[in-house]
Amino acid sequence: MPTRPSFTSDLYDFLSDLERNNRREWFQEHKPRYEADLKEPALQFIRDFAPRLAKISPHFDAIPKAVGGSLFRIYRDTRFSKDKTPYKTHCGIHFRHETAKDAHAPGFYLHIAADEAFVGTGMWHPDPKTAGKVRAAIAADPAGWKRAIGGKAFRADWELAGDSLKRPPRGFDAEHPLIEDLKRKDFMALTPLSSDRVLAPGFLTDFAKCCKVGAPLVKFICGALKAPY
Repeated sequence: MPTRPSFTSDLYDFLSDLERNNRREWFQEHKPRYEADLKEPALQFIRDFAPRLAKISPHFDAIPKAVGGSLFRIYRDTRFSKDKTPYKTHCGIHFRHETAKDAHAPGFYLHIAADEAFVGTGMWHPDPKTAGKVRAAIAADPAGWKRAIGGKAFRADWELAGDSLKRPPRGFDAEHPLIEDLKRKDFMALTPLSSDRVLAPGFLTDFAKCCKVGAPLVKFICGALKAPY
């Protein structure tokens, strides 16, 4: 029996239309499309991925809830942004660590927009204290860090990404051989996805394999934070 696709081209069509019509009136009129093409498939994807995630690590959550779960809300927080468009124009799913209080935590991430899609692994925008712990772990165990991001399979699929400090962080030698990694503000890696991969019947398995290959980075970060992996 063939595997069903997790997502369909209707998701891309909806996101493309939302990007051109990012207004509350339009969204309310087309909310059934959001429910049918994005929300429900994404929640089902979270349910389907849960047992596979448990095999990667039992300490990460797959919560199939639209609010307070693994699926990011479609509504943007515009209070402190110059961009006042009310809706996100992508589908974001974050499988974060069980100890996480927010999105700035170790985890695995799926991002689908009309013009791009990718898988993320690691940690995005940690607070300064948390970032300092990861930097200290890199400096204390450079070999372990190199193993986490330097494996053949990891390098074939993943590329480190995110923001970095302009200057070396306080307490670290500017001549340290890993200074570029110590300057990172984000400890994450990305692998791009074509729409063909996202829409393929085997995407759930594909995504699980990506996460498994990217897991050494997450495991290193968990160790730095004294969080179970």
